[in-house]
Amino acid sequence: MEAVDSDGGTASVRYGDEGAGVKGTRKWTLVLLGAAAVLLVPWMAVLAVTLPGSTRVHHWSLAWIGLDVLLAAGCATTAVLGLRGDPRSRLTASATASVAVLDAWFDITTAHPGTALLQALACAVAEGAVAGACVALALAKGAGRVESP
Repeated sequence: MEAVDSDGGTASVRYGDEGAGVKGTRKWTLVLLGAAAVLLVPWMAVLAVTLPGSTRVHHWSLAWIGLDVLLAAGCATTAVLGLRGDPRSRLTASATASVAVLDAWFDITTAHPGTALLQALACAVAEGAVAGACVALALAKGAGRVESP
């Protein structure tokens, strides 16, 4: 596989080579993440069978406000870091995209049918746009660098 290097030329990238491959702690971290994914499948089956269809939730408004605070903080942090040219904006953009998707998921899945569901779907469209923008920023070539006019 070839990739474009910083000088505009091409560089060979080989996956699985000892020199370019995953080493040590990082490899074991990835193996453990893979194992966690496999182990979560039977856990999801247990939850599907044992969880009640509805429940009473304490601090409902605090949970929702907290999620929106987290989303706003992620958007603001990504904007500030990105405008400063800080490459960490890619990390905050990635995390913010995840929060936006989670917010949309819980908006839709907890909404009552009717007007509340329509409002949740409208919010999910906006949150999807935020997530999409954040993913684009996180994956963009040169993300975190702002060119001066």
